Amino acid sequence: MRKPVRKRNVVKPDLKYNSVKVAKFINHLMHDGKKSVAQKVFYDAMDLVKEKAKVEDPMETFELALKNVAPMMEVRSRRVGGANYQVPVEVRMERRQFLAMSWILESARSKKGQPMRIKLAEEIILASKNEGEAYKKRENVHKMAEANKAFAHFAW
Repeated sequence: MRKPVRKRNVVKPDLKYNSVKVAKFINHLMHDGKKSVAQKVFYDAMDLVKEKAKVEDPMETFELALKNVAPMMEVRSRRVGGANYQVPVEVRMERRQFLAMSWILESARSKKGQPMRIKLAEEIILASKNEGEAYKKRENVHKMAEANKAFAHFAW
């Protein structure tokens, strides 16, 4: 029998952009409970996005970056008859958003030699143009799902 569905923590929208996605992104960005530092880094990065990408609203660029990086399919390991199969499954909306945020942050953190606000701004701009490390990660996940399409009948 399945476990009961967990009650999710409802995140309040952030103050500057009044967006729940931004609030969640800041929470992912935060280290050691230092939310004010994470907010400063994110808002500085958004100012840089506005400056570098020459856009009116950096939120549109941020939303587009999340949309471009979010995966539609992923592979899950499933054990059938003593063998493990990589079964492609569709990604739920919450997980899709979580993976997009994680991959953008992971690729920004992996860069060296610059402050986090600059690395984050660059990664958001690249992701909005369907480029960058986070977008490559999404493409690799999609390729894995496509390659294992033969095992799709194991999904239940």
